[in-house]
Amino acid sequence: MSVRIRELRDKTGMTQKAFAEMYRIPVSTLRKWEQGEASPPPYVIDLIARTIPGTNSSLRIIKGREGDIYYYDRSKRQVSDVTGNWIFVREDLEGVKEPNLGIYLHDLYEDFYEIQERFNDDCRLDKTEDIIWS
Repeated sequence: MSVRIRELRDKTGMTQKAFAEMYRIPVSTLRKWEQGEASPPPYVIDLIARTIPGTNSSLRIIKGREGDIYYYDRSKRQVSDVTGNWIFVREDLEGVKEPNLGIYLHDLYEDFYEIQERFNDDCRLDKTEDIIWS
């Protein structure tokens, strides 16, 4: 049984489906790995481990409101949500009060997804309309 892959998934708090989507692993493959029917290549485990706090010393877990979980990579000055959307931050987050930081990150990602959806809507519209913006 590939306990290691299950331990990594457990550290994220993600379901098999969410974990598989994040790392682009077929859910059926992940299930086989976790049940010991097959084994992931060692390099896959290493690559995944580098992205998970507790297995990568430069990553810090930040708990947000409503149970949100975020990761802060001190070395890259980036934050990530559990789906793997990384955002560069200019401000050093060390010293920011943990409860407040969770709120700030929740708001940041709420805005990020709203802007991302607006961008996708604009691109879809552009494909169907004959509009040139100036």
